[in-house]
Amino acid sequence: MARRFRIFGFSLFALVALLGAAWAATAVNVQLSGAPRFLGWALIAVALVTAGVARVRARRLGWAVLALAALGTLGWYQTITPREDRIWANDVAHGVKARVEGDIVTLSDLRDFDWITEDEAHERWITRSYDLSKLTRVDMLTSVWDNPEIAHLLVSFGFEGSDPVVFSVEIRKEMGEEFSEIGGFFRQFELVLIGATETDIVKLRTDYRQEDVSLYPVDLTPEQRREMFMAYVGLAQRLEDAPEFYNTITANCTTVVWQLAHVLKNDLPIDRRLILSGNLPEYLQSLGALGGNGTIAERRAAAAISAKARALPPGADYSAGIRAP
Repeated sequence: MARRFRIFGFSLFALVALLGAAWAATAVNVQLSGAPRFLGWALIAVALVTAGVARVRARRLGWAVLALAALGTLGWYQTITPREDRIWANDVAHGVKARVEGDIVTLSDLRDFDWITEDEAHERWITRSYDLSKLTRVDMLTSVWDNPEIAHLLVSFGFEGSDPVVFSVEIRKEMGEEFSEIGGFFRQFELVLIGATETDIVKLRTDYRQEDVSLYPVDLTPEQRREMFMAYVGLAQRLEDAPEFYNTITANCTTVVWQLAHVLKNDLPIDRRLILSGNLPEYLQSLGALGGNGTIAERRAAAAISAKARALPPGADYSAGIRAP
């Protein structure tokens, strides 16, 4: 029995040590490059060997060395903080900013690009004001580029007498930087809230990236629509005050929307469909918030807008066209 406990104890130690080393090595790989990266890996290897030797000599000493190594790694990791002063990619050069005066919300640094290709655009950043008393519609859009289980989520707010404004929570890529799911776990990307026109951010996906985009009306009361919009305004102001990191699981386009939606329902359940965001229509239906009629399959079919968008003639009203039956 004692021998079994010793084997179990050593196996547990080895598992914790190897998992910790793998996490630290990945963090070093994401955050460092060149000689500092190799130095980081070397230090991890030395710590792992030292902890193993210490564990052979004395059980508690091994755990103590492992704990010191973990504290040192976490101490370094906490020095990695989000920043505003990077050379950002053009499409995320600005996060939307908001000012509130009574019912009037003024959004500046709204993106209104005229896209030429999926990578090139005539760039334009604008300022518009919106009257909350004229907020009439909320739509959620999902954009699928590969795996139908994974979609990017955008939320569009429609105002009487104004063009819709769309909010999109995105990674704030640096110039030339590519997205990485692994990097998203290890503080590689800052978080940005993009505010944009539909003719920019939705048309980019339907017409130029050739993604499968669907538009789902959301059933909310006027008070709930207002609260949802103001939750985005609050996020914009929060990010303007202090940058934050994107996270592949806990701070992405769908989980941030889930956090914002708590202003509508405090006991809103967490759900795997917030990660597998291609299943968002089913999640909205389970909450009683999915607009439209018919079965979920019929609503999915009615929500598809990419083909309609690409069929619109030049100069057509894009927002009206993608909502046409």
